[in-house]
Amino acid sequence: MSRPETATLTFVVGDDDTAAAVGSGSLPVLGTPRLLAWLEAATCAGLEPLLPQGSTSVGTRVQVEHLAASPVGAEVEVSASSAYEDGRLHRFTVSARDATSGKVLAAGEITRVVVDAERFLARLRDTSSRQT
Repeated sequence: MSRPETATLTFVVGDDDTAAAVGSGSLPVLGTPRLLAWLEAATCAGLEPLLPQGSTSVGTRVQVEHLAASPVGAEVEVSASSAYEDGRLHRFTVSARDATSGKVLAAGEITRVVVDAERFLARLRDTSSRQT
C-alpha cells in the first residue's frame, strides 16, 4: 500500500455544527466534536483510496487542540498529512484553518488502523451475541 497523500476538505459551519447543537457547550460556535469529525474525515479521505478491497480504517487515537472559535457561516479548511506508517497503523498530522484569514483553529494527530471490514464487524457480532 502506498503512503497516504495530504487530504484537504472544506466545510462551512452551520447551525447543526455548533457546540450548542452537538451538546459540547452552549455557544453558537463550531463544536469540538464536529471539528474532530471533520478532521477524521480528512484522514479517511487521505487513506481510504489506498486501501485494499474489503478493508477500511478505524480511529484509535486522537490528540487535538481546539485553539480558536469559529462562528456560524465560517469556512473551515481541514487537512491531514501522513506523519508515520507502520504496517496497518497510520498516524496523521491534522490541522484546521479559517479559510478566509488562514488563522489556525486546531492542530494535532489522529491515528487510524487498517482492518478487514467483515472480520471487524463479525467480532462485534460475536461479542454482542455472547453478552445476551
